[in-house]
Amino acid sequence: MSVAKKEYKRVTVKSLVEMKQNGEKISMLTSYDYSMAKIVDAAQVDVILVGDSASNVIAGHETTLPITLDQMIYHASSVVRAAKRALVVVDIPFGSYQSDSKEALRSAIRIMKESGAHAVKVEGGVEIKDSVKRILQAGIPVMGHLGLTPQSIYKFGTYTVRAKEEREAAKLKKDAKMLEELGCFGIVLEKIPAQLAQEVAESISIPVIGIGAGGGVDGQVLVVHDLLGMTHEFNPRFLRRYMNLYEEMSNAISQYVEDVKTSDFPNENEQY
Repeated sequence: MSVAKKEYKRVTVKSLVEMKQNGEKISMLTSYDYSMAKIVDAAQVDVILVGDSASNVIAGHETTLPITLDQMIYHASSVVRAAKRALVVVDIPFGSYQSDSKEALRSAIRIMKESGAHAVKVEGGVEIKDSVKRILQAGIPVMGHLGLTPQSIYKFGTYTVRAKEEREAAKLKKDAKMLEELGCFGIVLEKIPAQLAQEVAESISIPVIGIGAGGGVDGQVLVVHDLLGMTHEFNPRFLRRYMNLYEEMSNAISQYVEDVKTSDFPNENEQY
């Protein structure tokens, strides 16, 4: 059943709560640069996530761990300049908030002041409670992230589905409730059973955004390079590719090379 959409000139954390209350699904995509963010924003995506997945997608690292706070601020600043409607959420990178709540606050303040972003996102539950609490007390909106948390990949040892066992599922539910009670405005649930994700979404009042968490949540997020088919070696079950840009771009660039080699480019109409 379709739900009437309210028009938002600028999406805020309050807007997302309204969307959940009204039964309107929330769309969220990553962006890491001005040009892509401008396209994503113009397409009316509700939330742009400046993800630490830039470590993989942009820098070519195996994990999200190497990206620095300075690099995240650089990417976030580029995205913020492009986003006219979407809420811009920025990942606080690994090592910038986990061990010390004061460092967590300093990191969040730097992101907000230097990039102009609207909110930050952190991974984890009770383990980072003090950091979340301190950031929120400073008036900075926080989005949580539970389930498969890529910053903890070496702890998990694999990217397989999380919270299939009752004990881990129970902890996830408890952590989600805690994040809501602390004052987080939303939670991302990554790669967990669809039934569990739906139960969490129905048990809390804040929006739950899923990635590999089924359709029973309040919205969805994907990495834009995956959605567009620019990355072609990553094929998880939850990914729907809307284009095959890898092939199209490869063909276009190959044609350009051929045209240069054969002196077909530039022709008389393409010079002064």
